[in-house]
Amino acid sequence: MTIRLPGADGALRTYEPRTEPLAVTPGTPFTSRTVFSAAHVVADPFADVSPDSPAAVDWDATLAFRRHLWSHGLGVAEAMDTAQRGMGLDWAGAAELIRRSAAEAQSVGGRIACGVGTDQIASGSLAEVRAAYEEQLALVEESGAQAILMASRALAAAASSPEDYLEVYGHLLRQATEPVVLHWLGPMFDPALEGYWGSSDLDAATDTFLDVIAAHPDKVDGIKVSLLDARREIDIRRRLPKGVRCYTGDDFNYPELIAGDEQGFSHALLGIFDPLGPLAAQAVRVLDTGDVQGFRELLDPTVGLSRHLFQTPTRFYKTGVVFLAWLAGHQSHFTMVGGLQSARSLPHFATAYELADGLGLFPDPKLAEERMKTLLSVYGVNQ
Repeated sequence: MTIRLPGADGALRTYEPRTEPLAVTPGTPFTSRTVFSAAHVVADPFADVSPDSPAAVDWDATLAFRRHLWSHGLGVAEAMDTAQRGMGLDWAGAAELIRRSAAEAQSVGGRIACGVGTDQIASGSLAEVRAAYEEQLALVEESGAQAILMASRALAAAASSPEDYLEVYGHLLRQATEPVVLHWLGPMFDPALEGYWGSSDLDAATDTFLDVIAAHPDKVDGIKVSLLDARREIDIRRRLPKGVRCYTGDDFNYPELIAGDEQGFSHALLGIFDPLGPLAAQAVRVLDTGDVQGFRELLDPTVGLSRHLFQTPTRFYKTGVVFLAWLAGHQSHFTMVGGLQSARSLPHFATAYELADGLGLFPDPKLAEERMKTLLSVYGVNQ
Protein backbone atom coordinates (compact mmCIF):
# COMPACT_ATOMS: atom_id res chain seq x y z
CA MET A 1 0.00 0.00 0.00
CA THR A 2 1.15 3.53 -0.73
CA ILE A 3 -0.03 6.98 0.25
CA ARG A 4 0.35 10.28 -1.58
CA LEU A 5 1.67 13.07 0.62
CA PRO A 6 1.99 16.78 -0.18
CA GLY A 7 5.33 18.53 0.07
CA ALA A 8 6.07 22.14 0.92
CA ASP A 9 5.97 22.96 -2.80
CA GLY A 10 2.43 21.60 -3.11
CA ALA A 11 3.47 18.61 -5.22
CA LEU A 12 2.38 15.13 -4.19
CA ARG A 13 4.90 12.40 -3.53
CA THR A 14 4.33 8.68 -3.06
CA TYR A 15 5.26 7.13 0.27
CA GLU A 16 5.16 3.48 1.22
CA PRO A 17 4.36 3.09 4.94
CA ARG A 18 6.10 0.44 7.00
CA THR A 19 4.05 -2.57 7.93
CA GLU A 20 5.42 -3.32 11.41
CA PRO A 21 6.01 -1.01 14.38
CA LEU A 22 9.24 -0.83 16.33
CA ALA A 23 9.21 -3.61 18.91
CA VAL A 24 9.17 -2.01 22.37
CA THR A 25 7.84 -3.38 25.64
CA PRO A 26 7.46 -1.97 29.15
CA GLY A 27 10.40 -2.78 31.38
CA THR A 28 12.10 -2.13 34.68
CA PRO A 29 12.44 1.34 36.24
CA PHE A 30 15.33 3.49 35.07
CA THR A 31 18.49 3.53 37.17
CA SER A 32 20.83 6.02 35.53
CA ARG A 33 18.53 8.92 34.64
CA THR A 34 15.32 10.53 35.88
CA VAL A 35 13.06 11.03 32.88
CA PHE A 36 9.79 12.93 32.59
CA SER A 37 7.56 13.28 29.59
CA ALA A 38 5.56 16.49 29.46
CA ALA A 39 2.10 15.24 28.45
CA HIS A 40 -0.60 16.73 26.22
CA VAL A 41 -4.30 16.98 27.05
CA VAL A 42 -7.04 15.37 24.98
CA ALA A 43 -9.89 17.69 24.04
CA ASP A 44 -13.55 16.69 24.17
CA PRO A 45 -14.44 16.67 20.45
CA PHE A 46 -18.19 16.86 21.08
CA ALA A 47 -18.12 19.96 23.28
CA ASP A 48 -19.83 22.99 21.77
CA VAL A 49 -17.03 25.47 22.45
CA SER A 50 -15.04 28.11 20.63
CA PRO A 51 -11.27 28.73 20.72
CA ASP A 52 -11.90 31.41 23.36
CA SER A 53 -13.96 29.14 25.64
CA PRO A 54 -12.59 27.38 28.71
CA ALA A 55 -11.01 24.09 27.71
CA ALA A 56 -13.32 21.11 27.32
CA VAL A 57 -11.17 18.09 28.23
CA ASP A 58 -11.80 14.39 27.64
CA TRP A 59 -10.63 13.29 31.06
CA ASP A 60 -10.78 9.55 30.39
CA ALA A 61 -8.55 9.76 27.32
CA THR A 62 -6.25 12.30 28.98
CA LEU A 63 -5.63 10.06 31.98
CA ALA A 64 -5.32 6.95 29.80
CA PHE A 65 -2.43 8.60 27.98
CA ARG A 66 -0.69 9.26 31.27
CA ARG A 67 -1.08 5.60 32.23
CA HIS A 68 0.54 4.75 28.89
CA LEU A 69 3.58 6.86 29.79
CA TRP A 70 3.80 5.47 33.32
CA SER A 71 3.60 1.91 31.98
CA HIS A 72 6.91 2.50 30.20
CA GLY A 73 8.59 3.87 33.32
CA LEU A 74 8.43 7.54 32.39
CA GLY A 75 7.46 10.21 34.85
CA VAL A 76 4.74 12.64 33.81
CA ALA A 77 5.36 16.38 33.85
CA GLU A 78 1.82 17.65 34.18
CA ALA A 79 0.17 20.95 33.31
CA MET A 80 3.22 22.27 31.48
CA ASP A 81 3.30 24.10 28.17
CA THR A 82 2.83 20.75 26.37
CA ALA A 83 -0.60 20.61 28.02
CA GLN A 84 -1.29 24.00 26.39
CA ARG A 85 -0.95 26.10 29.52
CA GLY A 86 -1.64 29.61 28.31
CA MET A 87 -2.54 28.33 24.84
CA GLY A 88 -6.01 26.92 25.39
CA LEU A 89 -5.81 25.58 28.95
CA ASP A 90 -6.50 28.18 31.64
CA TRP A 91 -5.73 27.92 35.35
CA ALA A 92 -9.12 26.42 36.23
CA GLY A 93 -8.57 23.65 33.69
CA ALA A 94 -4.96 23.17 34.77
CA ALA A 95 -5.97 22.92 38.43
CA GLU A 96 -8.47 20.18 37.60
CA LEU A 97 -5.85 18.42 35.47
CA ILE A 98 -3.37 18.51 38.35
CA ARG A 99 -5.88 17.10 40.83
CA ARG A 100 -6.97 14.29 38.54
CA SER A 101 -3.51 13.34 37.31
CA ALA A 102 -1.96 13.41 40.78
CA ALA A 103 -4.69 11.13 42.09
CA GLU A 104 -4.19 8.81 39.12
CA ALA A 105 -0.44 8.75 39.72
CA GLN A 106 -0.98 7.72 43.33
CA SER A 107 -3.37 4.95 42.28
CA VAL A 108 -0.93 3.38 39.79
CA GLY A 109 2.37 4.27 41.43
CA GLY A 110 3.45 6.70 38.73
CA ARG A 111 5.85 9.58 39.20
CA ILE A 112 4.41 13.05 38.63
CA ALA A 113 5.54 16.65 38.81
CA CYS A 114 3.20 19.55 38.09
CA GLY A 115 3.61 23.04 36.74
CA VAL A 116 3.21 26.01 39.08
CA GLY A 117 2.66 29.33 37.37
CA THR A 118 0.67 32.54 37.59
CA ASP A 119 -1.82 32.14 34.76
CA GLN A 120 -4.83 32.94 36.96
CA ILE A 121 -3.77 36.58 36.47
CA ALA A 122 -2.91 38.29 33.19
CA SER A 123 -0.76 40.93 34.88
CA GLY A 124 -0.15 42.47 38.28
CA SER A 125 2.30 43.83 40.79
CA LEU A 126 5.15 41.75 42.15
CA ALA A 127 3.06 41.06 45.25
CA GLU A 128 0.16 39.85 43.11
CA VAL A 129 2.48 37.68 41.04
CA ARG A 130 3.91 36.15 44.22
CA ALA A 131 0.41 35.48 45.56
CA ALA A 132 -0.61 33.79 42.31
CA TYR A 133 2.46 31.54 42.46
CA GLU A 134 1.67 30.73 46.11
CA GLU A 135 -1.90 29.67 45.28
CA GLN A 136 -0.72 27.27 42.62
CA LEU A 137 2.18 25.94 44.70
CA ALA A 138 -0.22 25.15 47.53
CA LEU A 139 -2.53 23.20 45.21
CA VAL A 140 0.29 21.14 43.72
CA GLU A 141 1.75 20.33 47.12
CA GLU A 142 -1.69 19.40 48.48
CA SER A 143 -2.12 17.01 45.55
CA GLY A 144 1.03 15.15 46.56
CA ALA A 145 2.92 16.00 43.37
CA GLN A 146 6.35 17.55 43.00
CA ALA A 147 6.25 21.22 42.01
CA ILE A 148 7.81 22.70 38.89
CA LEU A 149 8.12 26.48 39.20
CA MET A 150 7.43 27.63 35.65
CA ALA A 151 8.39 30.92 34.08
CA SER A 152 5.67 33.53 34.47
CA ARG A 153 4.45 35.97 31.82
CA ALA A 154 3.13 38.21 34.58
CA LEU A 155 6.50 38.23 36.36
CA ALA A 156 8.31 39.00 33.10
CA ALA A 157 6.02 42.02 32.69
CA ALA A 158 6.18 43.19 36.31
CA ALA A 159 9.87 42.73 37.09
CA SER A 160 12.14 45.70 36.51
CA SER A 161 15.46 44.15 37.56
CA PRO A 162 17.19 40.84 38.30
CA GLU A 163 16.63 41.59 41.98
CA ASP A 164 12.87 41.27 41.47
CA TYR A 165 13.36 37.70 40.27
CA LEU A 166 15.66 36.93 43.19
CA GLU A 167 13.05 38.23 45.62
CA VAL A 168 10.03 36.41 44.14
CA TYR A 169 11.77 33.08 43.61
CA GLY A 170 13.55 33.27 46.95
CA HIS A 171 10.21 33.81 48.70
CA LEU A 172 8.67 30.81 46.94
CA LEU A 173 11.62 28.50 47.56
CA ARG A 174 11.72 29.35 51.25
CA GLN A 175 8.11 28.27 51.68
CA ALA A 176 8.19 25.18 49.43
CA THR A 177 7.83 22.06 51.58
CA GLU A 178 9.83 19.85 49.19
CA PRO A 179 12.56 20.57 46.64
CA VAL A 180 11.17 21.91 43.36
CA VAL A 181 12.24 22.00 39.73
CA LEU A 182 12.94 25.47 38.30
CA HIS A 183 11.94 25.88 34.67
CA TRP A 184 13.59 28.38 32.35
CA LEU A 185 11.44 28.49 29.23
CA GLY A 186 12.94 30.48 26.39
CA PRO A 187 11.08 33.01 24.22
CA MET A 188 11.05 30.63 21.28
CA PHE A 189 8.44 28.69 23.27
CA ASP A 190 6.67 31.80 24.57
CA PRO A 191 7.56 35.26 23.20
CA ALA A 192 6.13 36.89 26.35
CA LEU A 193 9.10 35.48 28.28
CA GLU A 194 11.70 37.55 26.46
CA GLY A 195 14.19 39.01 28.95
CA TYR A 196 13.40 36.53 31.71
CA TRP A 197 15.65 36.67 34.78
CA GLY A 198 15.95 40.40 34.20
CA SER A 199 17.94 40.58 30.98
CA SER A 200 17.84 39.74 27.27
CA ASP A 201 21.58 39.09 27.58
CA LEU A 202 21.62 35.34 28.16
CA ASP A 203 24.91 35.45 30.03
CA ALA A 204 23.49 37.95 32.52
CA ALA A 205 20.22 36.03 32.75
CA THR A 206 22.14 32.81 33.39
CA ASP A 207 24.03 34.43 36.26
CA THR A 208 20.76 35.51 37.91
CA PHE A 209 19.23 32.08 37.40
CA LEU A 210 22.24 30.47 39.06
CA ASP A 211 22.16 33.02 41.88
CA VAL A 212 18.61 31.92 42.73
CA ILE A 213 19.74 28.29 42.93
CA ALA A 214 22.93 29.04 44.86
CA ALA A 215 20.92 30.85 47.53
CA HIS A 216 18.57 27.88 48.06
CA PRO A 217 20.31 24.66 46.92
CA ASP A 218 18.40 22.56 49.44
CA LYS A 219 15.08 23.64 47.94
CA VAL A 220 15.98 22.97 44.30
CA ASP A 221 15.77 19.36 43.12
CA GLY A 222 16.79 20.43 39.65
CA ILE A 223 16.38 22.80 36.76
CA LYS A 224 14.74 22.37 33.38
CA VAL A 225 16.43 24.39 30.68
CA SER A 226 14.41 24.98 27.48
CA LEU A 227 16.61 27.29 25.42
CA LEU A 228 17.45 24.96 22.50
CA ASP A 229 21.13 25.77 23.10
CA ALA A 230 23.17 22.69 24.01
CA ARG A 231 26.37 24.56 24.87
CA ARG A 232 24.57 26.91 27.25
CA GLU A 233 22.84 24.00 28.98
CA ILE A 234 26.14 22.21 29.44
CA ASP A 235 27.68 25.38 30.88
CA ILE A 236 24.79 25.79 33.32
CA ARG A 237 24.91 22.10 34.22
CA ARG A 238 28.59 22.34 35.15
CA ARG A 239 27.92 25.37 37.37
CA LEU A 240 25.12 23.86 39.43
CA PRO A 241 25.62 23.20 43.14
CA LYS A 242 26.30 19.58 44.00
CA GLY A 243 23.09 17.56 44.17
CA VAL A 244 21.05 19.87 41.91
CA ARG A 245 20.05 18.06 38.73
CA CYS A 246 19.79 19.40 35.22
CA TYR A 247 16.71 18.18 33.34
CA THR A 248 17.20 18.88 29.68
CA GLY A 249 14.32 20.58 27.94
CA ASP A 250 16.27 20.84 24.68
CA ASP A 251 14.12 19.14 22.06
CA PHE A 252 16.85 19.67 19.45
CA ASN A 253 19.86 18.13 21.21
CA TYR A 254 18.52 15.74 23.86
CA PRO A 255 20.46 12.55 22.95
CA GLU A 256 23.88 14.12 23.47
CA LEU A 257 22.77 16.00 26.60
CA ILE A 258 21.27 12.93 28.25
CA ALA A 259 24.28 10.79 27.29
CA GLY A 260 26.52 13.43 28.83
CA ASP A 261 30.30 13.76 28.89
CA GLU A 262 33.18 13.20 31.27
CA GLN A 263 31.93 16.06 33.48
CA GLY A 264 28.30 15.05 33.83
CA PHE A 265 24.98 14.53 32.10
CA SER A 266 21.42 15.80 31.96
CA HIS A 267 18.29 14.05 33.12
CA ALA A 268 15.24 14.77 30.97
CA LEU A 269 11.92 16.59 31.03
CA LEU A 270 10.85 16.78 27.41
CA GLY A 271 7.77 17.45 25.33
CA ILE A 272 9.12 15.26 22.54
CA PHE A 273 8.97 12.28 24.91
CA ASP A 274 5.17 12.49 24.60
CA PRO A 275 5.20 10.89 21.11
CA LEU A 276 8.54 9.12 21.69
CA GLY A 277 7.62 7.64 25.09
CA PRO A 278 8.13 3.88 24.53
CA LEU A 279 11.17 4.36 22.29
CA ALA A 280 12.74 6.87 24.66
CA ALA A 281 12.17 4.51 27.59
CA GLN A 282 13.85 1.67 25.73
CA ALA A 283 16.82 3.88 24.92
CA VAL A 284 17.25 4.94 28.57
CA ARG A 285 17.18 1.30 29.69
CA VAL A 286 20.01 0.62 27.25
CA LEU A 287 21.88 3.57 28.75
CA ASP A 288 21.29 2.08 32.21
CA THR A 289 23.56 -0.81 31.17
CA GLY A 290 26.35 1.62 30.33
CA ASP A 291 25.87 1.22 26.59
CA VAL A 292 26.07 4.84 25.45
CA GLN A 293 26.49 3.88 21.80
CA GLY A 294 23.36 1.70 21.89
CA PHE A 295 21.46 4.54 23.52
CA ARG A 296 22.52 6.98 20.81
CA GLU A 297 21.73 4.48 18.05
CA LEU A 298 18.15 4.32 19.31
CA LEU A 299 17.61 7.99 20.09
CA ASP A 300 19.69 9.88 17.52
CA PRO A 301 17.38 8.94 14.60
CA THR A 302 14.45 10.62 16.41
CA VAL A 303 16.01 14.08 16.36
CA GLY A 304 14.83 14.78 12.81
CA LEU A 305 11.22 14.29 13.85
CA SER A 306 11.68 16.41 16.97
CA ARG A 307 13.28 19.28 15.08
CA HIS A 308 10.44 19.14 12.59
CA LEU A 309 7.74 19.29 15.29
CA PHE A 310 9.54 22.08 17.15
CA GLN A 311 10.39 24.19 14.10
CA THR A 312 9.57 27.89 14.15
CA PRO A 313 7.13 29.04 15.44
CA THR A 314 8.20 26.59 18.15
CA ARG A 315 5.24 27.24 20.45
CA PHE A 316 2.99 25.35 18.03
CA TYR A 317 4.83 22.05 18.54
CA LYS A 318 1.84 20.87 20.60
CA THR A 319 -0.15 20.52 17.38
CA GLY A 320 2.26 17.93 16.01
CA VAL A 321 2.38 16.11 19.33
CA VAL A 322 -1.42 15.69 19.43
CA PHE A 323 -1.52 14.82 15.73
CA LEU A 324 0.87 11.91 16.33
CA ALA A 325 -1.11 10.78 19.38
CA TRP A 326 -4.18 10.54 17.13
CA LEU A 327 -2.32 8.59 14.45
CA ALA A 328 -0.91 6.27 17.12
CA GLY A 329 -4.40 5.46 18.41
CA HIS A 330 -4.09 7.15 21.79
CA GLN A 331 -7.19 9.22 21.04
CA SER A 332 -10.08 8.87 18.63
CA HIS A 333 -9.88 12.31 17.01
CA PHE A 334 -7.59 15.17 16.03
CA THR A 335 -9.17 18.02 17.96
CA MET A 336 -7.34 20.29 20.38
CA VAL A 337 -8.37 22.71 23.08
CA GLY A 338 -8.30 26.24 21.74
CA GLY A 339 -8.70 24.94 18.18
CA LEU A 340 -4.94 24.54 17.96
CA GLN A 341 -5.22 21.67 15.47
CA SER A 342 -5.22 24.39 12.81
CA ALA A 343 -1.80 25.76 13.83
CA ARG A 344 0.28 23.67 11.39
CA SER A 345 -0.01 23.12 7.66
CA LEU A 346 -0.90 19.96 5.76
CA PRO A 347 2.67 19.58 4.41
CA HIS A 348 3.90 19.83 8.01
CA PHE A 349 1.55 17.02 9.05
CA ALA A 350 2.59 14.92 6.06
CA THR A 351 6.27 15.17 6.95
CA ALA A 352 5.54 14.43 10.62
CA TYR A 353 3.62 11.31 9.60
CA GLU A 354 6.41 10.12 7.31
CA LEU A 355 9.14 10.67 9.89
CA ALA A 356 7.18 9.04 12.73
CA ASP A 357 6.21 6.09 10.57
CA GLY A 358 9.82 5.63 9.53
CA LEU A 359 10.78 5.37 13.19
CA GLY A 360 8.11 2.75 13.83
CA LEU A 361 6.28 4.90 16.37
CA PHE A 362 2.78 3.79 15.39
CA PRO A 363 1.63 0.63 17.21
CA ASP A 364 -0.78 -0.02 14.33
CA PRO A 365 0.77 1.33 11.10
CA LYS A 366 -2.38 0.51 9.13
CA LEU A 367 -4.54 2.60 11.48
CA ALA A 368 -2.08 5.48 11.19
CA GLU A 369 -2.17 5.24 7.41
CA GLU A 370 -5.97 5.22 7.33
CA ARG A 371 -6.17 8.24 9.62
CA MET A 372 -3.57 10.11 7.58
CA LYS A 373 -5.60 9.43 4.43
CA THR A 374 -8.72 10.69 6.20
CA LEU A 375 -6.99 13.96 7.03
CA LEU A 376 -5.68 14.26 3.48
CA SER A 377 -9.17 13.80 2.08
CA VAL A 378 -10.48 16.64 4.26
CA TYR A 379 -7.89 18.87 2.61
CA GLY A 380 -8.90 17.64 -0.87
CA VAL A 381 -6.10 15.15 -1.50
CA ASN A 382 -7.59 12.04 -3.10
CA GLN A 383 -5.66 8.79 -3.03
